[in-house]
Amino acid sequence: MISLLVLTSATAPLNAQSAWHAPTAQPATEALLTPAQRTEVINALAERLETTFYSPDIARAYAAALRTKLQAKGYDAITSRDTLARTVTADLQAINKDGHLGLRAGAPGTAPNGQRRDQINAIARSDWLADGVAYLEFRIFNGEEAGLAQLKQFIADHSTAKTLIIDVRRHYGGGTDEMDVLFPALYAEPTTLLQGDMRAEVAERTPGALDSTPDFLRVAGPAGVVRHEHRVVPPAGGGAMSKAKVYLLISRDTVSAGEHMAMALKRTGRATLIGQTTRGAGNFGQPFKLPHGFSAFVPFGRTFDPVTGEGWEGTGVRPNVEVPAERALDEALKLAGVTYDSKSPQVTLR
Repeated sequence: MISLLVLTSATAPLNAQSAWHAPTAQPATEALLTPAQRTEVINALAERLETTFYSPDIARAYAAALRTKLQAKGYDAITSRDTLARTVTADLQAINKDGHLGLRAGAPGTAPNGQRRDQINAIARSDWLADGVAYLEFRIFNGEEAGLAQLKQFIADHSTAKTLIIDVRRHYGGGTDEMDVLFPALYAEPTTLLQGDMRAEVAERTPGALDSTPDFLRVAGPAGVVRHEHRVVPPAGGGAMSKAKVYLLISRDTVSAGEHMAMALKRTGRATLIGQTTRGAGNFGQPFKLPHGFSAFVPFGRTFDPVTGEGWEGTGVRPNVEVPAERALDEALKLAGVTYDSKSPQVTLR
């Protein structure tokens, strides 16, 4: 079974016209795009959107706009790969904003810092900050075995924590594997977290997308979508950290799967969110290769609160305690009853 966000990519900082990535500058010696190559890329993207984007109606509008502009010679002056990626992305976002959708002048698989996503450590830092106060900073959810093993060891080593501070202020997105390891340790009883709808015709051609697992239970949904419920199933008697107070640090740079974690913990009341409203990239999907070295991230589903039906696409997840991102850790420590001297790495109990 494919998890709701398992193929999701993180975004770089967004503005009104930008999308899931910031195209990187191409080498000065790179060959210019030919008219035939440009046409192939745009037509391939239009077809991919029609067959894959989560909303068929919006997909048709996207594809029609691209083909209309192409036929009107609106892209004829573009010979730079990077310029084509930026222009097409802006055209798509002008029709319907989506925090992940965009054309990239390069292959998929890299994070905003330029590293391959599968080579980034999921856990950037983990430690005791004070007696009974554990700290866990995630940078990505990439499901790599080494990172999952490190997370399991963290849970075992910090099971006595009275307070857990989870930091996703700089999060590159990803899937749900890390959440599905951590959440059973945090909850006392089985709990519904979020729901996700996947375009049915995409689910039918995606291995595992029609299945159920204990973490992702297939449930009834409207016509045209395959719906799954993301659940946490802790061990009998509750998880090892189920009695700990949990604070989640978030910021404008918390995106995609980091926002999934934020909404899940907030709506179930399991954590207090501290910091800034998150980015607002909530529709899940995957990157697809296009001709001539281009790629595009195309969302084929959406994730949402099962009670309200609302997700975080375009709006983000709001904190319970709003403070500047750089002050979020200090605020969490304060709420945990810890005094902190920012000039010193030491943290002392009040």
